[in-house]
This record gives sequence, structure tokens and C-alpha cells, in this order.
Amino acid sequence: MAKEEVSEAPKEGAEGEEGEKPKKKLPMMFIIAGVAALVLVGGGGAGAFFLLKPKPEAAAGKDAKKKPEKKKGKEGEKKDDKNAPVVKEGPDGVLFYTIPDVVVNMQTADGKPTFLKLKLTLEMPNQDAVDELEPNMPRLQDMFQTFLRELRPEDLSGSQGSYQLRMEILRRVNLVLAPSAKANAVLIEEMLIN
Repeated sequence: MAKEEVSEAPKEGAEGEEGEKPKKKLPMMFIIAGVAALVLVGGGGAGAFFLLKPKPEAAAGKDAKKKPEKKKGKEGEKKDDKNAPVVKEGPDGVLFYTIPDVVVNMQTADGKPTFLKLKLTLEMPNQDAVDELEPNMPRLQDMFQTFLRELRPEDLSGSQGSYQLRMEILRRVNLVLAPSAKANAVLIEEMLIN
């Protein structure tokens, strides 16, 4: 029986040695995970630093000089934001104020989702009227949404539908701007019904 005990002792020792190997691997895994975490955090921090740092133009105050150019609709204006309002000079001193695209879902008899996309331009008599229009854009956007959502695709069919839409939008724009300003006309540049 003593021999059996001796033969079992080396087996336990062998298992004990095998049991120590995972303990040695565990600290090494923590070190690797820590290094990987530092690389990720450092890379994220560097990326945020480069992406969020102010542009040299904004820091120099040149950004304030660009806004009047955009307001007047000059050739050198930024075209990065396609959905920003644009003002262009027209004939006889009128100004054309292009409103950001309006997209609404419309009512249909069968309940099928139908969308209307409008690109509108307002003909304004002078710069004072444009200056009155800009602070009222949230009201105009709300008016467009509530009015256009009640329309049906049949309401916009044919030239009569487009004419009525144009006149109704003009009436509503002038109600928002009254009494200090007035739009001359509404021009539909694009009307898509999907």
C-alpha cells in the first residue's frame, strides 16, 4: 500500500504543476487586455481631438464674414448644406428665398404610405421682407407640415392642383409674415409624390 501512495503522490504533483500553468497565463491575459484597452482609449481620444478641434477659419473669426455672403446668395457661398435656405437676387430688385425641402406623409383612402416632397421658393419684394421671414421659419415649417399632411394625392393632380397649392401656401406665408412683410409669389421648383 505504501507503493500505491507513492505512485499517487507524483500524480498529484503533476496535476499541481498543471494547475499552476493557468495561474501564470491569467496575469499575462490581464496585461494584454490592459494594453489593448489603452490603445483603444488613446486612439479614440486622438480621433476626437482631431475631429472636434475648431477649424482655423472659425478661430480667426472669418466664419462671421461668410454669413452675409450666404444671406445675399453670392457665388462663393458654401454648398455643403443642401437643405439650408438660399437667397438669390432676381429681376426688378426682387429676392428669391429658397425654403429647405419639405417632406410630409399624406393621407390616402387605402392607408398606403404616400409622401410629398416640395422644394419651394418665395419671391420677396426686398431685403427687409427676407429679414422678417428668417426668424419666422419655425412657424412656416409648422404651417407647411400641418397644411400639407391634410392633403390627398388627388388634391394635387393637374395644373389646377398645383395652382391651388401655390395660392394656399402664399396665403398662409403672408398670414405668418403679416403685417410687417409680404411675399409676392410662391414658386414650386420641385413636387414629388411617392
